[in-house]
Formats: sequence, structure tokens, C-alpha cells
Amino acid sequence: MRVIGGSAKRLQLKTLDGFDTRPTTDRIKETLFNMISPYLCDCRFLDLFAGSGGIGIEALSRGAREAVFVEKNPKAMECIRDNLAFTHLADRAVTMQMDVFSSLRKLEDGRPFDYIFMDPPYNKRFEKEVLLYLSESAMIHRDTVIIIEADKETNFSYLPEFGFSEIKTKTYKTNKHIFIERERGEEVC
Repeated sequence: MRVIGGSAKRLQLKTLDGFDTRPTTDRIKETLFNMISPYLCDCRFLDLFAGSGGIGIEALSRGAREAVFVEKNPKAMECIRDNLAFTHLADRAVTMQMDVFSSLRKLEDGRPFDYIFMDPPYNKRFEKEVLLYLSESAMIHRDTVIIIEADKETNFSYLPEFGFSEIKTKTYKTNKHIFIERERGEEVC
């Protein structure tokens, strides 16, 4: 796994051995960042279920002002910290070694995020629980884009019930990225 673009372009990142994490492939990461790269400059990025940190590091490399990495696995967090040091991006990163829901509560009093990316374990419904939490959170604003990497068959029909709408979905062989935002209600003048 490597950084695809930006200031850390072509640098190889460490990943964990075994099946504890499932790094996003370079091809899928490149497709994702081709879609969002023009909007990353000076944004605040949250990488949930961060694994080895490849997505948040790519965002920093491409101009994000700050990235917060949330990962419960201590070995994965060590990998993230090593990757941040190796890419010289640690000064714009915050690492949180804890479960996602504890981190969300801790982040609630801070500034909102422009992008939230999550790649939870597939078919465990963690993304639904996170979206339920975010539906009432000040952590997202009107223009926050939430990107979820999920199994290709994962159903997101509940989004309107939580106050979210789908912007677009990009489907790959076995998985997909779904881009969502808060539903836009009628503007009150």
C-alpha cells in the first residue's frame, strides 16, 4: 500500500500482517481520491476504523488541514503512528486509540468535520450505529460528506430515516463507497 498523490506521493505505507485489518487497495483508493481530491484543501478529515491509516494519510498528503485517526487495535495504531512519522504528516494528525463510539463522544465538543470516512468490519452494522449517532451530532455540518466503505450488498435504505441522503455510490467488484450528506430541508427565509 502506498500514498497515491500529494506531498507524500509514492511512499510505501506499513500494513498489519494477517486479517485484523483490510487495507483499501491502491486502485480503489485512487478512484476515491480522484472524486474528492479537489475539495480536500484545508479540510478537517475524520478516519474511523482507520486500520493502518492509509485513507487519512492520503487526505493529509493531498492538502487536508487536519486528520483524526480512530483505531481501537493497538498494533494498528502503532502502524498509523509509524506511517504518519514516515510520511512527515504527524504534525497535522491526531490519533485516538479507542473504540469509535468513545471517540465520537470525545470529539463532540470540537469543530465539525468536512469529511468523515469509515471502513468498519463488513456486515456488522457498525456503519448504521455510527450514522445514528452522527444524525444528532454537532460534529457534522450541512456540507459534511460521509463516505462509507462497505460490502457491495450492504443495504442503506434507512438513510432518510436518519436524516441523510445518498449523494452517489461507487461500486467495485466486492465492495462499494457510498457518499452521503445530511438531507437538505426547505430553506426558511
